[in-house]
Amino acid sequence: GLELMERAGRGVVAAIFEHWPELRAASHRGVVLCGPGNNGGDGFVVARLLKEWGWEVDVYLYGDPEKLPPDARVNYARWAANGRVASISLFDAWNGQYDLGIDAVFGTGLSRPVSQNVAGLINSLGALPRVVAVDFPSGLCSDSGKVLSENSDPAHSSLPDCGLTVTFQFAKTGHVLSKGFEYCGVLKVVDIGLDRKSALKALKAWPDSAKGRRKFDRTIICALPDRWWFEPDGSWSLLGKEQVLAGHKYSYGHALILSGGITSGGAARLAARGALRIGAGVATLGCPPSAVMANAGHLNAIMLRSVADADALQAVLEDDRINALCLGPGMGVGRAAEMLGAVLDDGRVKRRATVIDADALTALAQSPDLFAKLHESCILTPHAGEFARLFPDLAAKLNDPATSGPAYSKLDATRDAAKRAGCVVLFKGPDTVIAHLDGRCTINAAHYDRAAPWLATAGSGDVLAGFITGLLARGLDPMQAAETGAWLHVECARAFGPGLIAEDLPEALPGVFRQLGL
Repeated sequence: GLELMERAGRGVVAAIFEHWPELRAASHRGVVLCGPGNNGGDGFVVARLLKEWGWEVDVYLYGDPEKLPPDARVNYARWAANGRVASISLFDAWNGQYDLGIDAVFGTGLSRPVSQNVAGLINSLGALPRVVAVDFPSGLCSDSGKVLSENSDPAHSSLPDCGLTVTFQFAKTGHVLSKGFEYCGVLKVVDIGLDRKSALKALKAWPDSAKGRRKFDRTIICALPDRWWFEPDGSWSLLGKEQVLAGHKYSYGHALILSGGITSGGAARLAARGALRIGAGVATLGCPPSAVMANAGHLNAIMLRSVADADALQAVLEDDRINALCLGPGMGVGRAAEMLGAVLDDGRVKRRATVIDADALTALAQSPDLFAKLHESCILTPHAGEFARLFPDLAAKLNDPATSGPAYSKLDATRDAAKRAGCVVLFKGPDTVIAHLDGRCTINAAHYDRAAPWLATAGSGDVLAGFITGLLARGLDPMQAAETGAWLHVECARAFGPGLIAEDLPEALPGVFRQLGL
């Protein structure tokens, strides 16, 4: 424990000097606010190392030093042998002329709001030119990314704007969910020499964070491509479970994207383009007869079928080569409900992997009978408004103020939704969460160095639905298809940059694939 605490403190100091190189000089002045747990122990290590570097350092403690955990108490004594420790109640940010403030009061596992008096002192660090948080800004729930407020009103709680947050071994869910990223500033993950299994074990055993660590076991933050894409021989596993390396177009799957009327075909065309670009061997757009000519003027590689109603869809689905469907973009709620009825009725057509998006989600929310027919090969892709229509009780719980921790998070809500629906749920947003009905979960956050704010543009969600549909056609299972599609969606936006419109996303895919060495 002492060795890990020492590594953590050294990692914080190294991260500070990397982020603010001007602080490497020995003539600076810093203040460290330490808490009553092991986060405070890390703070004592940081204070000692900065003093050894030549800084003037003041340390303030919240709590009784005799009640510190054993390792933190050792580091308190090491600091106290050569430095002074004052009560946090005496801290005054405006009189210290500090170059840097360090928040080491509360880290992971905070389960109750910080008292108003102490919160005010911590928040006054914001008056300093630079602030770094150790593990988490104090007052932030490490599970949900929400601010814990004793007033039941987040508006009454504020955290200092940290320029840098340094956490250990791996990012936690609260760093990327909700508003967590807004308070953390730049997030730096420091390796202190633990593998993931050991880190999870240590986190669960940490004295001041024993509650609420259940969520990390089956959660992956910002899924990376090497998790499933690259086999030992370098082959590309996006090709599907059978690793098809040669064949005709139908060897790579046939995606059917259903469209709306003559004036609303753009969303489905975007989805179809995404499905084809990401690797489906064939993509077909199914639209009402009145929209055939309008769509024909926009489509080349994408095939076109007239699909007037549910009976026509059944006839189309007699083609067993169609192995992935996308319903919703631009369909209209009435048409979406009719087509969903045909697709989800087990007695009429065989189950196929199906992405349910946009208008089809609204139709699903309006029909408990349709919702009851969802199966494990479906993927729901709601944004926040659609999620609230589908799962109003979960959305209300998610939006409740956080008065204790671990607070109910987007991770919890998505997991509960997947279990209720009996299928994969992809809850969209800059902190996209993807959950399987068995509890597995991935957070694909577009924050920090993966930020892509220009992705918030009309039609980008339709392209995402197409990406996922194409991956289903290619042979990935629903969870993999949702994870991979969401990850590539962000990478395409980052590759293109500002000025992005939805049409650009499929065209950015080849460049992203080349960068991945595919």
